[in-house]
Amino acid sequence: MQELLKAISALVSIVSADRVAALAARISNLDASKGGSLSANVQSAQASDALKTLIEAWKVSTIDGRALAAMLLAASDAYRLAESSQQVELVWTGPTTELVPARRTEQALIQVIDAARQRLFITSYVAYDIESIARALRSAAERDVRIDFLVEMSSAQGGKVSTDPIANLRKIVPDANFYVWKNKAAAFVNGSVHAKVAVADRTLCFITSANLTGYAMDQNMEAGVLVSGKQLPDQLHRHLEALVVTGVIAPAGV
Repeated sequence: MQELLKAISALVSIVSADRVAALAARISNLDASKGGSLSANVQSAQASDALKTLIEAWKVSTIDGRALAAMLLAASDAYRLAESSQQVELVWTGPTTELVPARRTEQALIQVIDAARQRLFITSYVAYDIESIARALRSAAERDVRIDFLVEMSSAQGGKVSTDPIANLRKIVPDANFYVWKNKAAAFVNGSVHAKVAVADRTLCFITSANLTGYAMDQNMEAGVLVSGKQLPDQLHRHLEALVVTGVIAPAGV
């Protein structure tokens, strides 16, 4: 049974819901010995191989055609629901090819900022020369979005960057909240704020290698993922909030 379940999962992940439904309709009137006649219901070589694996697993099971058809339809619906509840998109800046499509870093970050209606939490190591991002941040502030930043402190404040990210960002959004990682536990005494993430309203997040700099937006080779849905964006936002609540990070100047 376990092999059959695996084969069902593999098939519905690469075959459209319509084709799964058509396949299920045919299977419901067949027994395993006639499964070979189902090949016309799929088109790609990958789907054909997955169907063959399913038929072989069906042959050694005690499941009849109607039960297998119901299992296929249920698995397909569950897969589509999971797929729609959270989507992950590749984000890339730097040299590209026409073989693999990807969003640009600047586009993804602006999308997250523009999506925020209540809360926006952004972390970065440094921040400077980000005019297009600045426009999006100002627009978010005008919508009364609460904007929180966690950034590395400047070297003058005991941090590791020569510029002052907080001062640069305050010029853009003066009313934003700024947090720093200042009072570090012994295990992290030489650590720095190297995470680069942005979360909007707990439903959309961008996790990236890119800092808030002009070079990162359009010249560096940077990679990341844009995640929409509830689970991961909510988890990331809650983690950042927990760092604030537990005092791991503190308001700048405190």
